[in-house]
Amino acid sequence: MRRGGGELETEVADRAAPVVLGAAEKLPDGGTLVVVSHGGTIRTTIGRLLGLEPGTWESLGGLTNCCWSVLGEGARGWRLLEHNAGTLPEPVLGDDV
Repeated sequence: MRRGGGELETEVADRAAPVVLGAAEKLPDGGTLVVVSHGGTIRTTIGRLLGLEPGTWESLGGLTNCCWSVLGEGARGWRLLEHNAGTLPEPVLGDDV
């Protein structure tokens, strides 16, 4: 269903997921890609990358302002490691000395 005349969620994912995949392919081994966007775009892109059916993307929930999700590549494709995270990891003793 089009909300307010805008794109369908599947159209957003069709546009965004290839951009994320293309950027991820250019990363060096062990590299990190940071993607910044609106919560709905992030949710639909995560759903597409995980291979979820579009009707289930809402189950991921939205992102709270200034929060993030973490995906990683596993042996069988993308995996959701964190979702709607909002705190920075504590440094390990000695890392920032």
